[in-house]
Amino acid sequence: MKKEINVVGAIIVDGSNVLAAQRSATMSLPGMWEFPGGKIEAGETPRAALVRELQEELLCTAEIGDEVASTRHEYDFGFVTLTTFYSKLVEGEPKLTEHSEIRWIEATDLDSVEWAPADIPAVEKVVQDFSMTEE
Repeated sequence: MKKEINVVGAIIVDGSNVLAAQRSATMSLPGMWEFPGGKIEAGETPRAALVRELQEELLCTAEIGDEVASTRHEYDFGFVTLTTFYSKLVEGEPKLTEHSEIRWIEATDLDSVEWAPADIPAVEKVVQDFSMTEE
């Protein structure tokens, strides 16, 4: 039976830009892009896990806002349930610790990079949300 992995991702917004992180060569799905975040530990709420993961992974603190999407995707290593939240930086600038690159991308141009499959429904929702605000 495959592993069930519950993870959270932060859609960190600054104006009309969104922070994307590229998975490094040592991670699963190397070279693909994702919203930064990570695994939910036992006893943690998704939002608390996201705050902790951003502090560990990007050395910054974010305020976690509304849920964007929750998707379940089957990979060869297991089932990943990813819950994403709109977030805003409140302290520090994101720094690379695990990823090969981090980049601010215009929200309506998020499809300019190759996203990890579990992130795609959230990417589509963000593009849709920001496209509506431009009209």
